Amino acid sequence: MSLDTDRRAVIAGALGLGLMPGAAVARAASPAFLWGVATAAHQVEGGNVNSDVWLLEQLSGTPFVDKSGDAIDHYHRFEDDIALIARLGFSSYRFSIEWARVEPAEGQFSDAEMAHYARMLDCCRRHGLTPVVTLHHFTSPRWFAASGGFENQNAPAVFARYAARVVAALGDRIGWLCTINEANLSFAPSPRLRTSAATATGSTHFSTFLFSDTSVSKPIVRACHAAARTAIKAIRPALPVGYTLAMDDVQDSPDAPGRGTAMRSAMYDVWLEAARQDDFVGVQTYTRLVVGPKGPVRLSPETPRTQLGQEVYPAALGGTVRYAAKVSGRPILVTENGVGTEDDALRIRYIDGALAALGACRRDGIDVRGYVHWSAFDNFEWLMGYRPKFGLVAVDRATQTRTPKPSARHLGAIARARRSGPWGSQDL
Repeated sequence: MSLDTDRRAVIAGALGLGLMPGAAVARAASPAFLWGVATAAHQVEGGNVNSDVWLLEQLSGTPFVDKSGDAIDHYHRFEDDIALIARLGFSSYRFSIEWARVEPAEGQFSDAEMAHYARMLDCCRRHGLTPVVTLHHFTSPRWFAASGGFENQNAPAVFARYAARVVAALGDRIGWLCTINEANLSFAPSPRLRTSAATATGSTHFSTFLFSDTSVSKPIVRACHAAARTAIKAIRPALPVGYTLAMDDVQDSPDAPGRGTAMRSAMYDVWLEAARQDDFVGVQTYTRLVVGPKGPVRLSPETPRTQLGQEVYPAALGGTVRYAAKVSGRPILVTENGVGTEDDALRIRYIDGALAALGACRRDGIDVRGYVHWSAFDNFEWLMGYRPKFGLVAVDRATQTRTPKPSARHLGAIARARRSGPWGSQDL
């Protein structure tokens, strides 16, 4: 992938690593188009001390430019945050359940933490928000990483056990369930990070989701998803289940017809074909990747870019949705789409461009079930810390004051105006 255009490659660059590509099913239960915003537990909750990423943040020489710390304290402030999301006009909230909280030690599940997430789900329902829940959003319990994480052949059974416990306790409150966020995403393993983390945990097999041997981990990730889906469906057959994929709109350059097409197939087809057994595919798109005769084309100096060096290209969403629908044959839920920028006017233009592309997909008959924007709030963006601003709502972390940006009101007004129409409406 291009180091210029992909936000994930920015993380890889910080480490000096290369980005590695990585029976009948039920239809989605709700006919209503979802208009939502998203967060992830580690990026907003704060105090995720039992997770592998928290450990990596603390290591000497860590590549993380900030520590997540209290984040935006969403763990304690979720009621006000969810009420704000609803007031802005949205109909859905995507968030993740933190495995490291729910199962802090192997086989020991926390009823208190399960009750916390039950309160979040109930809060969503009270405010008219359909919860889209992710079981794994990049972070794992420290004990799981120390056992080899997704490089461990026993991981599918362990992950399915966790999924089953969550769904048994909370499944009646969940609207849509994503097992694994951006299941296809990973970076080459960092020997220095693995060594430091192994020393800290006393393990010789420490491996995290983002920094793993992909030749080993990615087939196991797919097996984890399949095992979790089976366990979930045994408990709640009607609950829509899928995973989400990181997808750039991979295109041919004019002087290299077919090169981008071939790269796109190599990057995504195995994941989209595996999703044919799912109820939906979660598409997560930020930009495009143009492929020339020698590989990804580098951006020209005059190309508009985001804070992460991405090309500002909102139409990318149309390309990825079309491709995901074609290969998988499944309904599409846009589970992330957004732009990292301090320029909120640019964010508004990006949103409008992305929705125009998505509307064209629907007019062409593609089964798109919803649009979930990344992100609800400015938050912790992994190795890049708190500098990139993806949020519709600004957060003063000194006071934890939330301030909706004009883009929040803009997208919220669109959601409010159009959420009451029937699913069959072709207009976004």
